[in-house]
Amino acid sequence: MADETKQAIDQGRDAAKTAADETAKTAKSVTDGMREGAEKAQAAFNERVAEPARRAGEAMRASGQKLAEGGSQIGVRMIDQAETNAKEAFAAMRQAAQASDLSEVMRIQGDYLREQGSRSMAQAREIGELIVQFGKDAVSPLRSDQR
Repeated sequence: MADETKQAIDQGRDAAKTAADETAKTAKSVTDGMREGAEKAQAAFNERVAEPARRAGEAMRASGQKLAEGGSQIGVRMIDQAETNAKEAFAAMRQAAQASDLSEVMRIQGDYLREQGSRSMAQAREIGELIVQFGKDAVSPLRSDQR
């Protein structure tokens, strides 16, 4: 009887360890996927917003001091956005690491990806609006000189 109890305890322990190992492995995989998603989002952000903003900044620099100030504001805003994105990615990774089961990890990942997509679109729109405004500001002194 004692041997059967010990064997049952050992089997339960082994099953619990296996389940915990599998959960940790899955959580790591999901976290790695989230990190890769964040890196892809950052690369897409750089490709779609940062690079055009940089090119626009170089083109407008010739317009003078107003543009230099505007470019500085864009850069600061992009850094702020990158910081926000990094904080959100780490917050999601922490939540995933603390998740109690795989479905919660999947929910966290889905929520993060949806929010990051929305955040990226809003950030791109914001940077685009800043670029447009600074472009108008940079051109307005040139237009007033032509009158």
